Amino acid sequence: MTRRRRASAVTRRVGAVASLLAPAAAFVAWSCGGEPRPGSDGERRPGSDGERRELTVFAASSLAEAFQELALGFERRRPELDVVLAFAGSQVLRLQIEHGAAAHVFASADLEHARALAEIGLMTAPRVFATNALAVIVPGDNPARIESFGDLPRAQRLVLGAAAVPVGAYARQALSQAAVHYGATFEASALARVVSHENSARLARTRVEMGEADAGIVYRTDAVAAGALWARGDARAEPSGAAKMRAMPVPASLGVRAEYGIAVAARAAVHADAEAWVEFVLSAEGRRVLIRRGFGAARPGAEDRP
Repeated sequence: MTRRRRASAVTRRVGAVASLLAPAAAFVAWSCGGEPRPGSDGERRPGSDGERRELTVFAASSLAEAFQELALGFERRRPELDVVLAFAGSQVLRLQIEHGAAAHVFASADLEHARALAEIGLMTAPRVFATNALAVIVPGDNPARIESFGDLPRAQRLVLGAAAVPVGAYARQALSQAAVHYGATFEASALARVVSHENSARLARTRVEMGEADAGIVYRTDAVAAGALWARGDARAEPSGAAKMRAMPVPASLGVRAEYGIAVAARAAVHADAEAWVEFVLSAEGRRVLIRRGFGAARPGAEDRP
């Protein structure tokens, strides 16, 4: 009997970092429909009863909403496929793949992680498919009265991504570049306020949402997904006690922008399916979804870079 089609793409989230060297144990899965039927090695096999093939996509956590929407659109086009999404920090997913996790596609918030996997023959050369900007987020009541990026030293509790996490590396780059606008002591003053180094932008956002931090630096898309009240440019945000979170852009003049790369497993058993997913993400429909979710388009003329 043919398995009932799931109402949405399966989403898996990488669990504790302590499980990194045990890829099969590092995922917690949820589904809106029936569970996959495992084969002898724990992976679902296409069956003679018309069971659908599974395509596993590892993606940076900042891509969650966009890729969930894209997965539904892709499955409508390819009804024989189930897209299984795994979200975590790019560095965690890279380590999972290096230790044998069976990802057919890898979408990274930092090209270097995707390139590193290409260099050791696990992935093809990445293609740039989107960009992202940084934003400062604060709780709705804004206890530290932070109204712009330049106010970060006012925070008593600042949250960043860890230095090895793409969003953390980008944040530190922005703080370093800020001396030209805010003075030589700005970076040190802001870093002195850091109370937590998180493993993804989503975890940093959660700390601010829960009121455990006065401010955080995350991706623009994380603030968009949270429905944050935006300031215009670096202008002062309008007072509003109702907003759960406020956001303000990190100045574009600092020149910090994330480039997202996507690559296919070099020896994927479903290589054609994986390539079809990548082409869908790069298509006009894919770009529309990404832009609506707050991403920027890839640079005109951007080329694959090994």
